[in-house]
Amino acid sequence: MADRIHLRNMAFFAHHGVHEEEAKLGQRFYLDATCELDLGPAGRSDHYGDAVCYEKLYRTVAEVVTERRFKLIEALAEEIAAQILSRFAPVMAVIVEVRKPNAPIVGLMDHAAIEIRRERHG
Repeated sequence: MADRIHLRNMAFFAHHGVHEEEAKLGQRFYLDATCELDLGPAGRSDHYGDAVCYEKLYRTVAEVVTERRFKLIEALAEEIAAQILSRFAPVMAVIVEVRKPNAPIVGLMDHAAIEIRRERHG
C-alpha cells in the first residue's frame, strides 16, 4: 500500500519503564505512527466521511500512552498498533516508533527507540 497518514513526533509525559524511578517520576516519550491505507476514496470525494480522522488517531495514541503503564516500550508500541488496527477499519497496516530520550543508559545519545510494523490479517 503506497498511501499513508503520518503522525510524527507526538510528545507525551508518561510513566513507562522497568525501573521504579521511571514509574514514580515519569518522563517524556516521542512517538510516530504511520498508517497504511487507501486514501483514494477520500481524495476523490473530498468528503470527511471517507477519511480517517487524524485527531481520532492522535487521541487513540494519547489514550494508550497516558492511561496505561508499560514496563517495555515494545509493549507500548504493540498496544498502540493493536488499538489503531481495531478502531480504524480502513487502516491495513501501521508502523509505530517509540523514542525514549531519557532511557537510563550511561552514555551520550539522543534517544533509544523501537519501531514495529503490524498488518491487519483476514
